[in-house]
Amino acid sequence: MKKILFIASLFFCLANVYSQRSLKKADKLFADLAYVEAAASYEKYLEGEDQPGIKTMMNVADAYYYTGNMASALRWYTRLDEVLKGSMDDKYFNRYLQALKAEGHQTEADALLKKRLETKGDPVAIQRFINQKKHLDSLKLVTSNYTVTNLASNSNKADFGTAFYGDQIVYSSSKDTLQLGIKKYSWNDQPYLDLYVADRNASDGSFFNEQKFIPNNQTQYHNATLTFTADLKTVYYSANNVKKNDKLINSKNGTNNIEIIKGDVVNNELKNPKGVSFNHKDYSVSHPALSPDGTKLYFVSDMPGGYGDTDLYVSHIFSNGLLGTPKNLGPKINTAGREMFPFVKDSILYFSSDGHYGLGGLDVFESKKIKEDEFDEPKNIGQPVNSGFDDFAFIIDKDKKFGYFSSSRKEGKGDDDIYYFTRVDPPCNQLVSGKVTNIKFKMGINQADVKAYDKYGDVVASVQTKEDGTYQLEVPCGSTLKIEASKPNHTSAEKEVITTKKNGEEITNIDFELSNYADLIKKEGNVEKVDINPIFFEYNKWAITEQAAVELDKVVYIMKNFPSIIIKIESHTDSRGKDEYNLNLSKNRAQSTYDYIVARGIETSRIESVTGYGETMLKNHCTNGVKCTDEEHQINRRSDFIIVKR
Repeated sequence: MKKILFIASLFFCLANVYSQRSLKKADKLFADLAYVEAAASYEKYLEGEDQPGIKTMMNVADAYYYTGNMASALRWYTRLDEVLKGSMDDKYFNRYLQALKAEGHQTEADALLKKRLETKGDPVAIQRFINQKKHLDSLKLVTSNYTVTNLASNSNKADFGTAFYGDQIVYSSSKDTLQLGIKKYSWNDQPYLDLYVADRNASDGSFFNEQKFIPNNQTQYHNATLTFTADLKTVYYSANNVKKNDKLINSKNGTNNIEIIKGDVVNNELKNPKGVSFNHKDYSVSHPALSPDGTKLYFVSDMPGGYGDTDLYVSHIFSNGLLGTPKNLGPKINTAGREMFPFVKDSILYFSSDGHYGLGGLDVFESKKIKEDEFDEPKNIGQPVNSGFDDFAFIIDKDKKFGYFSSSRKEGKGDDDIYYFTRVDPPCNQLVSGKVTNIKFKMGINQADVKAYDKYGDVVASVQTKEDGTYQLEVPCGSTLKIEASKPNHTSAEKEVITTKKNGEEITNIDFELSNYADLIKKEGNVEKVDINPIFFEYNKWAITEQAAVELDKVVYIMKNFPSIIIKIESHTDSRGKDEYNLNLSKNRAQSTYDYIVARGIETSRIESVTGYGETMLKNHCTNGVKCTDEEHQINRRSDFIIVKR
């Protein structure tokens, strides 16, 4: 029995020793960035472990994450979250979210992020999440400006990181070569990256005549992600930190980092190569991008003092070519995650991030420059450029019509692929808003028509008012427009509006007041008359007074707004004075009102008759010889504008 127990104990000890050796091997592979082998070693070790350590779970999850195996990464990040009961730090939590999104669990990732932000009680972070999600959701409702194509020249290895080189393209690739015994990068078990130059087919963006770029000057390790000055004479590119004999220079912890090399390009040869002043063996400096005027160098680094895994920095380039002290672009741009692959066109910074809200993995964002070295809140450019996987290294031509980006999406041909895109400018629209009300009752008019006309008289937008009389029109930017409000049986009104060239801007308070036809007339039996106050003339005169003009303008107003109306004019006097005199006076006054109306643009054909009736059509008992008050006589002194057709 003792012998059996001894053998069992010995077996257990040997198994434990073997297990610990297996774990140490996996840890060393992970420390050496050999993530493909590390993941396999961790899995072998974990086969017999019911309760693996937290650090081990972190490492195996990261090993899969770094090599793009999101399904396996998600399996271990989920288990890690269960063990830590939701207390993962921001770095690991962000990777957990990206793995969820990559595997199609966007809703679950959003819910987890929202809950975490609410628990932290950070109002700035919560508002950023709300704004960025709202923006990305809005992009799903409109047709994308981008059309994306996978290039036929992509290999089954990593191809990414394009740069314009005149009419050519330079890019990075670990594609197979004919060289025997070529070195491989332990991170993903692929050959190290080389720089290639290719001619570009302008019709479809494809590459041809591909060959090594500066072939005699590339190291035997990584050579990637580059940028050129406008004259194409100077290049900045990323490479492993090496000695003059091409041997790696490692950091204190044994890691080899990336540095930026600057040099002159002469006949496909690199002259005067030299590392930039802020390269350091203990952290990486990479992904250089020049501002259009060549005065600033943007780059990526994990140097101490940043906000996350990698941050974006900028360094000023002085007239003597020296570089200034790097400046972090700050928390609007940088997050707890990865910010990488900057590219600057005009005043817009393009970059990739997995820390800002996105579709999963690295997404391409754009941020407008506010002032010196300060940019606005980044905006996700949406699908089809972005996906649930890493989308990065975005570049665009000077006219913003085409460009390239790289992606690890599933439908690609290899590890990372280069995609060509064409782009059309989105229509620049602005909003015009206001309210249409009834001029008499000051109430909003429901279902009034509001139309915008361009300079040619064509309708460019139309809408009906809501129940409260409000409306909102979407109209073209940079236009002079006529905005008209109308409704059947109502008057119409119009205003001129000049829009700016700022997309999305709103021009408010373009309000209109309309009159209902029924509010402009009065009925006497079956007869409709224009509703005006009595018109007063001076004694024994028929010239139009100011008071008369105000009332006659009401007649002109209704006739202009209802162009089918035909009227007849009738003028009456009271009984005081001789009958013949009153008849002539009423005729003269009727003619004066006619002349006034016609002078205001009303066609004569729309006035059927002009008649002065004197005292022949009194409205009360105040005939000749009857004593009446002034108020009673006033009833008979009137001018009527009778509607005979409408």
